[in-house]
Amino acid sequence: MGKFFTIFDLGIAAINKNVAVIGISLGVILAFINVVLRYSFGTSLTWAGELTNYLFMWSALFGAAYGFKKGIHISVTILLALFPVSVAKAFVIFSHMVSFVYLAMMSYFGYQLIIIMQEFGEMSIDLNIPMWIPQLVLPIAFAGAAFRAGEKIFEVSVMDADKVLKNNEHEVVHDASERSGVHYDND
Repeated sequence: MGKFFTIFDLGIAAINKNVAVIGISLGVILAFINVVLRYSFGTSLTWAGELTNYLFMWSALFGAAYGFKKGIHISVTILLALFPVSVAKAFVIFSHMVSFVYLAMMSYFGYQLIIIMQEFGEMSIDLNIPMWIPQLVLPIAFAGAAFRAGEKIFEVSVMDADKVLKNNEHEVVHDASERSGVHYDND
C-alpha cells in the first residue's frame, strides 16, 4: 500500500509541476507571437488572448497545488513560537485542516460549476469550445491542492512537536539551498 501512495504522490507532483511549467511557457510564447504579429505585421491571432488567459490560469492553479507539496506558501509562525511546542503543533495541524476543508470545498464547487456549464452549453467566443473545458482547472487543481494539504496534516501529526515549527520555517530555505548549491547554517 505504501508503494501505491508513493507512486500516486509522484504522479500528482509531476502533473502539477508539468502543467504549471508547460502552461506558463506556452502562454508566454503565444503572447509573444501575438505581439510580434500585431506590431510587425498589423494582424493578430484573435483566439490567442483567450487561450493565453486560460494557460496562465491553469499554470497558476496547478503551480499553487505544487507549492503545497514543496511547502513554499507563506506561513507566519511568529505567534506560534510563543506557545508550548505541543500547542503550536496543534495550531499547525488546525491550519492545515482549515486549508484542506477550503480546498476540498473549492474543488467540489468547481465540479458543480462544470455541471452547470455543461447544462447551459455555454461556448467560448474566440476558441469555439465548450466553456466547461477550460474551467476543468478548478476541480482538478483544487483537488490536487486539497490532497497536498491532507498530506501536510499527516506529516505534521507524525512529526515530533519540537520539530514542527523548525520544519515550517526552514523548509523553503533548505529546498532552495539544495537546488542552488549554497548552504545556509540555520541551526
